[in-house]
Amino acid sequence: MGRVQGKVAFITGAARGQGRSHAVRLAEEGADIIAVDLCRNIDSIKYELATPEDLKETARLVEGHGRRIVTAEADVREPAQLRAALERGIGELGRLDIVIAQAGIAGMKGEPPMRAWSDVIGTNMLGVINAIQAALPHLSEGASIIATGSTAALMITRPMQQAGKDPGGAAYVVAKRGLSEYMHELAANLAPLQIRANVVHPTNVNTPMLQSEPMYQSFRPDLEHPTREDAIPAFPAQQAMPIPWVEPIDISNAILFLASDEARYITGMQLRVDAGGYLKWYDFRA
Repeated sequence: MGRVQGKVAFITGAARGQGRSHAVRLAEEGADIIAVDLCRNIDSIKYELATPEDLKETARLVEGHGRRIVTAEADVREPAQLRAALERGIGELGRLDIVIAQAGIAGMKGEPPMRAWSDVIGTNMLGVINAIQAALPHLSEGASIIATGSTAALMITRPMQQAGKDPGGAAYVVAKRGLSEYMHELAANLAPLQIRANVVHPTNVNTPMLQSEPMYQSFRPDLEHPTREDAIPAFPAQQAMPIPWVEPIDISNAILFLASDEARYITGMQLRVDAGGYLKWYDFRA
């Protein structure tokens, strides 16, 4: 216990799914939380996004561990909204030590297609950059920045990214690759300041994003309206281990490690929590 005791973490996409799991896990280990989420749907995205009630539930769970939390409904595509939310949080909690740029959406089968492309790029790549840019002036030696990537960014074969057929789905891969390169260069430039920057790449994670019809269709394109039961046999194709998905806590434990002083000399890492998914696509690389 206490691996991030006394620290303050800024988490985007914190209302549910991985973001909520990260907030609660860090609170268990002593962190106070600045939690941001859009808390409304995006027209081009074909599944329900988090709600204000979801964000309130995250706050309840964090407070249940005796930690403080400041919440805000903010759009990561809008830098001014992020700055305002972060500055209010720092004003109440006094500092900033950890940034978890986690907010993300899946645009598979999004309509209109190029609107879905723009919304995914804006959220999954530019939203990461916006969150980090808002945080940088407030960070000092020992701080940790963590972005959520995806095993999809590392694949050679990308069924979702057939040019022109599903721009929203393709944008997911493009955005995750873009944020990964951005974080690599950021880590190099922050290293002299002893501020760390890393990416965690999950495989399928059991969240509302995965458990949605657009995602089911990505894994079962042979069916017009596939169900969860239809998709479950296809989900293990993403992993070397014979499992359909990992749980949010599996990602949160990796996040906690990178946020803690246990990882004080780890930076520039592209950390895969993928049940061996990368092993299916690449030979050994030194």
